[in-house]
Amino acid sequence: MKKTLLVLLLTCGAWGAHAADKEFSLVIKNHRFEPAELKVPVNERVRLTVHNQDSTPEEFESHALNREKVIPGGAKAVIFIGPLKPGRYEFEGEFNAGTAQGVVIAE
Repeated sequence: MKKTLLVLLLTCGAWGAHAADKEFSLVIKNHRFEPAELKVPVNERVRLTVHNQDSTPEEFESHALNREKVIPGGAKAVIFIGPLKPGRYEFEGEFNAGTAQGVVIAE
């Protein structure tokens, strides 16, 4: 009985922690992030799915968000961010920093 209860609690806890995350998407296309401005709610953890539609890899990098992730060409990656205070959090594609730029706006 105790073992069954423990398994149930662990399963529900793991599911509940991710079920509440709001989901947002970014696309990398022609070495640019689309949308370049992404608005997210304050004080909530969010799940950000980044789909690299280019044939070359790109790195999502943000010192403000403390996140760094290489996304191979044609692949998707999930990045969790937040909870964030109100503000602007810049990010860029390190491999194409001249064009791949964006900002997360927490409001």
